[in-house]
Amino acid sequence: MGISDRKEREKQEMRKLIIGTAMDMFIHDGYEKTSIRNIAEKIEYSPATIYLYYKDKDELLYEVQGEAFAELYKAFEKEATSTDPMEKLEQLLHSYVKFGFEHPDLYDLMFILRSPMKAVSEDWPNCDESFEFLLKTITPCMHQLRFSDPGVASLSIWALGHGLISLFIRQRIKVMHLNDEEQRALITSTVNEHLRLIKK
Repeated sequence: MGISDRKEREKQEMRKLIIGTAMDMFIHDGYEKTSIRNIAEKIEYSPATIYLYYKDKDELLYEVQGEAFAELYKAFEKEATSTDPMEKLEQLLHSYVKFGFEHPDLYDLMFILRSPMKAVSEDWPNCDESFEFLLKTITPCMHQLRFSDPGVASLSIWALGHGLISLFIRQRIKVMHLNDEEQRALITSTVNEHLRLIKK
């Protein structure tokens, strides 16, 4: 291995260390309470080293967000596998909700916390693969849905999943006087009912 190859490998390993540590601290300590200095102390490097890779905390959070989206995409690939278009759509929406149940802190970083979006100019490439998966899943079953446009259908279904999980994560469903297990069951039932209602 040449010197340039070794240096590139070392850079990638450092990025991986920074991102992994930042993700852990953002989740357990909170984004606002975590600083570049805190992260540097955790990995036993100077803050200047992190600034060689990321210009600020928002940009670093955006990288962390990207890693989280990679996990969501893996979940889609694993859990939305049916060859039947409508069944695959159902699997996809349930996979999305399940991800939110199992990874509420990651979901918060991905979809609720505004800070990572400050690192974005126009597009949002972090979400591209996941949204494309949704769009490609919906398109083959459009003739079975009460929508005329795949984009409108995708946004509607995404909004349903996001709204339910956001209410759950931020503990707003407590207004219904249900325990955690009952809330999860209600969300699952709501997903099923929505899917039933949007079918022709």
